[in-house]
Amino acid sequence: AYAMNAVNPQIPNHLVWAILTTLFCCLPLGIVSIVFAAQVNGKIAAGDIVGAREASDKAKKFSMWAAIAGVVVIVLYAIFVVALGGMGALSNSGY
Repeated sequence: AYAMNAVNPQIPNHLVWAILTTLFCCLPLGIVSIVFAAQVNGKIAAGDIVGAREASDKAKKFSMWAAIAGVVVIVLYAIFVVALGGMGALSNSGY
């Protein structure tokens, strides 16, 4: 058992990153990221190192896309609010 553990590489599962992006950024992409992150340790335990690396890479990719989507939505929302506020101020200036 010791020799088997010695050949198993440390592959990050990115689970914390996946959970944080799910909570704070983009729910759908974050959930996909959590699914892939949850697969990493099981695949390592089963000896599927290639599958574990793929799941780890996908978890990281979906977490990054979730974070980017979250930032884009926040920026667009801020622009929308400022634009509406500006339009409201212009329409009320005639009174």
